[in-house]
Amino acid sequence: MSSSPFSQTALVLQGGGALGAYQAGAYEALAGHRCEPGWYAGISIGAINAAIMAGNEPSDRLGCLRQFWEEITSRYGFPAPRHVTELRSLFNAEVASLVAAFGVPGLFEPRIPPAIFYPHGFAEALSIYDTSSLRRTIERFVNFDRINAKASRLSLGAVNVRNGNFIFFDNHKHTLRPEHIMASAALPPGLPPIEIEHQLYWDGGLVSNTPLTAVLDSGLGRDTLIFQVDLFSARGRVPRDLFEAEERRKDIVYSSRTRLNTDMYKETYKLRRAIGELRKLVPEDKIEESASRAFDGLGDAHRVAIVHLIYRRKGYEGQAKDYEFSRASMLEHWQAGFDDAKAACDKAPWNEPVSDEDGICVYDVTRQQDAAIKAADVSSGSKGG
Repeated sequence: MSSSPFSQTALVLQGGGALGAYQAGAYEALAGHRCEPGWYAGISIGAINAAIMAGNEPSDRLGCLRQFWEEITSRYGFPAPRHVTELRSLFNAEVASLVAAFGVPGLFEPRIPPAIFYPHGFAEALSIYDTSSLRRTIERFVNFDRINAKASRLSLGAVNVRNGNFIFFDNHKHTLRPEHIMASAALPPGLPPIEIEHQLYWDGGLVSNTPLTAVLDSGLGRDTLIFQVDLFSARGRVPRDLFEAEERRKDIVYSSRTRLNTDMYKETYKLRRAIGELRKLVPEDKIEESASRAFDGLGDAHRVAIVHLIYRRKGYEGQAKDYEFSRASMLEHWQAGFDDAKAACDKAPWNEPVSDEDGICVYDVTRQQDAAIKAADVSSGSKGG
C-alpha cells in the first residue's frame, strides 16, 4: 500500500463526458492504495464524479460510482465488436448517433418540442436537451448533508453566462445544492444554463476544463499531494481528415494547461519564500502587529506534488468519444483509469522530496504512451506538431 509524506491529498477531475469513467477507475485504484483524497475538485463530468465521491462515505463511494456509470450506459449495453478496428469505429459512431438522437438515461433527453419552437427568452429555447433527469440522478447519488457538513472539501467550476467570469462553488464558502453540480456540467448548446441566486451558469470547461487552479490558488495551508485526472491529452497525432481535425480540436481546447499553472505557482512559491526570509530580518519592535500578521500569511509557502494521469485515446475512437456512452467503452475507460492510477501508486514517485527551490513537482507516469504516439506518427510519415 502507498503512503504519502503530504498532509493533504486532493483529486482534480477534468470535464470530458463519457470519458469520465476513466476517473472512476482511477479513484478505485487510489482507494485500494489508501490514497483517499480529502479534497475533490471537478468540472463537468468531473464535477459529477467529484460530488458522488465527496457526497458519500468512503466505504460507499466506489459502489455509488459503479452504479451511476452502469445506469447511464444501460441504454447502450449491447456488446461491441472486438479485434477489428474498423468495425469498432463504426460501432462507436453508431452509439454516438443514438446518444445524439435519444440522450443518455439519467443525464439528458431531447427537448420536446425542440428549442426552436420556443419564443426568445424562454429557458427552453436555450438548449437541445432537457436535464431534469440529471437533477434526480444527483439527488439519488449525492448526500448533500455530508457535503455541507464539510466532511470532505468539494470545489465545482462554472462560468457566469452574463459576465463570463469563472467561479468555483466550494462547500467551504457556499451551501451546495444539486444546481451547483448541474451548473458545472451545463455545456451549451446541448445542455441548458442553470440558475443559481438569479444568475445563469454554464459548464466551467468553457473557460478552463481543469480545476487545478481551484487548489493551487486557494493559498494552500499544508503540503499537498494532487492527483490530476485528465480526459483530453494536449499531445496527439496530426489529423488526416475533417473528423480527426475535430477530435484534435477538442483535445487541444479541453486539455490542461498544467505547465502554465505550475509555472505560475512556482513563481508565487518563490515570492512567498522570499517574503518569509525578509520577515525574519525585521525586528519585532520595528513592525506593527497588523503588518506582522500580513507578513506571516504571505510568507507561508507549502510544497505541492502533482501526479498527472491523462487518458490516451484508443485507435478506434473518434471526435464523438466524449458522448459515446456505450457500456463497452465505459468499461474500457474505467479499466484504463484503474491501470494508470495503479501504476502511479505502485511507483509512488511523490515519496521523493519536493525541491525547496520550486516548491512543486509534476509526475506523468503515462508519458511512455506519448512516446508510442510519436513513434506511430514517424512510422506513418506524419509531420508537424
